[in-house]
Amino acid sequence: MYEKDDPRSALGTAAPRPDDGAAIAAPQYFDFHRLAPPDAATPAGRTAIVRGQNVVLVHTSARAGDDLDNGTLDGELAVLVTADSPAISVITEHGATRIGEPGLVVVPPGTSRIGVDGDGPLVRLVEAAEPAWRDRAANADAYARDHPRVTLLRRWPEPPGGPAVRFYPLAGVPDDPARFGRIFRTRSFMVNFLPEAGSPRDPRKLSPHTHDDFEQLSLAVRGEYVHHIRTPWLPDSTGWREDEHVRLGSPSVAIIPPPAVHTSAAADPGGNQLIDIFSPPRADFSAKPGWVLNAGDYPMPRPGRDARR
Repeated sequence: MYEKDDPRSALGTAAPRPDDGAAIAAPQYFDFHRLAPPDAATPAGRTAIVRGQNVVLVHTSARAGDDLDNGTLDGELAVLVTADSPAISVITEHGATRIGEPGLVVVPPGTSRIGVDGDGPLVRLVEAAEPAWRDRAANADAYARDHPRVTLLRRWPEPPGGPAVRFYPLAGVPDDPARFGRIFRTRSFMVNFLPEAGSPRDPRKLSPHTHDDFEQLSLAVRGEYVHHIRTPWLPDSTGWREDEHVRLGSPSVAIIPPPAVHTSAAADPGGNQLIDIFSPPRADFSAKPGWVLNAGDYPMPRPGRDARR
């Protein structure tokens, strides 16, 4: 499944999930410039909203002076700031926090908004149960019923330091061949900023693999990717699908359901970057010492005790 030099080859192997015969959901693909043209006059017109089972992803082609209202949220908000993003100010009831470099911002529950100080993309993640966001997704109908193969979100423990705006910069996080990407987690999400690929991926060195019980959102923020996805055959042949090899530019997202076999290949010779998003956080990545860079702020649940809705 993985090459020997791929750090994921050292992940523990979980017991396979019993197959109850539930249908396998179809992969989904979204080009954000088609959903929300970047030249629209208002922030709402430049905002694309899609969702997975447990997470809503909000992509805005922001402009200087935009004031992005996050509403009043029951759970945390995560903001993905990339190298192309503008400087922002995260405003809560406790004041304003200015962010001017790439990284992950975690905003505590409650009312918040984002002031934008330049032009560029911003990505927000909210829990799919948030009533202000869940029905605004372009693919809301795909989740009119819960997908039976995806584990529902149960929030991980609260951060020991209590509610606060937390920022985790990417600067100063070196590449480490023993660690897979640059991984951060919140109570509800895991975000992996994968390193930029400066050239297309070698087609002889792909890494097709599966997940038993969670979705993967693969967000392309630079370049192009070809998403190769195979839906396993179940006894009901009416649900069989052809293999898919879908090329998407950026910004875009592929939503990959379990237990589809999948791998993504960078395709642009000018540079490519992918960010993987999971909800809830992945236990296998979390169990690897040193992989989750903010593990001290967001502890793992104790079996049977900490995880709750």
